[in-house]
Amino acid sequence: MIRAREQSATGASSSAAEETHRALGQMDNEAAINQTELHLSLQGREEEEEEEEEESDS
Repeated sequence: MIRAREQSATGASSSAAEETHRALGQMDNEAAINQTELHLSLQGREEEEEEEEEESDS
């Protein structure tokens, strides 16, 4: 009976560890997506500024 409780406790902590790992992985994915979106938006702004400079030079 004690062994059954220990196995249940071990299984629960293992499950909690997996959930934590999944949550951290999700946060990493969201951070990567946000970083990519920021990079693309900044890149788009730079291209727009270059086009405006070209138009004003003409």
